[in-house]
Amino acid sequence: MPNSLLVVHVHVHVKPEWVDAFRDATLANARESVKEPGIARFDVIQDSEAPTRFVLVEVYKTPQAPASHKETAHYLTWRDTVAPMMAEPRTSRKYVNRFPDDAGW
Repeated sequence: MPNSLLVVHVHVHVKPEWVDAFRDATLANARESVKEPGIARFDVIQDSEAPTRFVLVEVYKTPQAPASHKETAHYLTWRDTVAPMMAEPRTSRKYVNRFPDDAGW
């Protein structure tokens, strides 16, 4: 679908002693990420029952936008800052939005 957005869910499990620092670094990254022309939305959500678990919901306008995002100074700073805070490697899943859509189906 040419008009679909690419939605990426990044799952992060943080060491308990790093939750506040991770949240601060991630919010700083998100504030800069939403300024990128290829990003439609960038949400940071924290599990209410397991506060060491986060999901970053990244919504991209084009297939090229994720690669462009990973070249920005704010992303590179975030990546290097939070790496030692992880309880395990982060994982991601890619999705295509189906509603709302611009295709009229």
